[in-house]
Amino acid sequence: MTLRRALAVLQGEGLVEKIHGKGNYVRHPRRKIMYVGGWGTLDPWTAAEPTLRITVRSTTVPASVHLTTLLKVPTGSPLAEYTCLSLEQGSPHGLARIYIPRDLAPAGVLDDDSVCREAVTRFAVLGPLPATIRETVCARSPTPDEASALRIGNNMAVLGITRIATDAAGRVVEAALLAFPGDRVDAVFTAHHVPNERQAQG
Repeated sequence: MTLRRALAVLQGEGLVEKIHGKGNYVRHPRRKIMYVGGWGTLDPWTAAEPTLRITVRSTTVPASVHLTTLLKVPTGSPLAEYTCLSLEQGSPHGLARIYIPRDLAPAGVLDDDSVCREAVTRFAVLGPLPATIRETVCARSPTPDEASALRIGNNMAVLGITRIATDAAGRVVEAALLAFPGDRVDAVFTAHHVPNERQAQG
């Protein structure tokens, strides 16, 4: 087995991470973060940890075919895009790409407004308070961009979450594409049972 192949195997198993321009480094086990399903934020205690640093890039992009389907907007419609990367001691924990119709983007978010950017760093819903949030969760291989950003091998599984937030009128106000290395996140979903009137009367 060649050295390159051996490093690829170790990277695929999550034991080594490759940093572009620097080399290969041992990937130390990290504290897991908690993704709270149903609202979409990182666990606030974890997100507030000083060791967890989050970088944010924001821009305006035209809606691609995939985003057109998720957001139910015409192809090419202007969208506010927020790319968030969380890191602990320089090692990536999670990647989020959040898309909002440009007319719904909070004022100042694209202009480095600290309050709005603080909301972004929590991977939170940024638009108006949604009436419903639908999340699709799957374990899958990372895309090339995700593997590069998260510094993981193509064979290492990621937890992929697609979150769609809809307002009371049925308009999609946000689409978020989240990816976490499988060994660095716990996803928690809580269901609340609400008895209907017939059960309550019985």
